[in-house]
Amino acid sequence: MKVEGEQRMTIEEGSIAARTLWVEEPAVRRRMPDPVRSSAVRAVLIVALTLIQAMTAFLSTLAGSWLAFPMVLSSVASTVLATWAVLDVWITRQVWNQRHGVTSVPSSTARRLRRERRSARRDARRQQRDAERIRHGRSSRLSPQP
Repeated sequence: MKVEGEQRMTIEEGSIAARTLWVEEPAVRRRMPDPVRSSAVRAVLIVALTLIQAMTAFLSTLAGSWLAFPMVLSSVASTVLATWAVLDVWITRQVWNQRHGVTSVPSSTARRLRRERRSARRDARRQQRDAERIRHGRSSRLSPQP
């Protein structure tokens, strides 16, 4: 096996096949919108600090330290704050989806069905207009009849 720059040469049954070392793959999921990502980062930090604080309160209680009572009280307050932070991520995501909508791909079934319904409505209106013209004796010619 011979490696040259970004190419790896392999010998397979007397022939040489070139393969790249790095294959770019598309992302499975899209990147989160900025407001949602910032609230998610904030929530992760707050939850991590709350867990550290709760562990410190637990260990202080086991050790019989004077720090146990203030840590337990602040852990309760931090738990409320962490709950709000996690809810904030959910609310921010919902608001973002409501304001900016969900993008659909061109091959979307819903888009195709909407297009077919619009086309059917257009055809029905066209047929109704033609029937009105025929009923009232008007033709579709632009010049007046003599």
